[in-house]
Amino acid sequence: MVVLNRIYTRTGDAGQTALGNGTRVAKHDLRVEAYGTVDETNATIGLARLHATGAMDAQLAAVQNDLFDLGADLCRPDHSKDAEAAYPPLRVTQAQVDRLEAEIDAMNTVLEPLRSFVLPGGSALAAHLHLCRTVSRRAERLTVALSGAEEINPAVQKYLNRLSDWFFVASRIANDDGRSDVLWVPGANR
Repeated sequence: MVVLNRIYTRTGDAGQTALGNGTRVAKHDLRVEAYGTVDETNATIGLARLHATGAMDAQLAAVQNDLFDLGADLCRPDHSKDAEAAYPPLRVTQAQVDRLEAEIDAMNTVLEPLRSFVLPGGSALAAHLHLCRTVSRRAERLTVALSGAEEINPAVQKYLNRLSDWFFVASRIANDDGRSDVLWVPGANR
């Protein structure tokens, strides 16, 4: 259980932060950038949820929880010591990726195939979900860059890849099942 009784510690005043294993790194370290952008994605979901109801709100709440798992996973490097840790670190699982895929497939069943690219917009919820999509893509890019330099849990990268797709399909659902999508018209303003 997490207990936070003091928010500021002054330990980061010199531009460093502690990872989940205690290692101190620069606040601009690629690992910190990756999990910080995951946190930013989570904040954008909080905005989207202001416009969500019912099943969509519940699914977004589940994604927010998953993103805390994912951030915890990213902030704890050195997977070789997982088995011997007194408290095994939280790791994203394939089951979480599979859930996203199942939700994407279920949402897709009511959508007509696209005949053009979708522009961000439409309903307030759809616009916020597009923002979630783009921020999660940035988190994915940073995580892919991190995976080229250090070991990460492969499920993290898969989850982030599926998540941006989830946001895209969910935005279409939020636009009256795609009927209110704002479509790109190539060269319309020439």
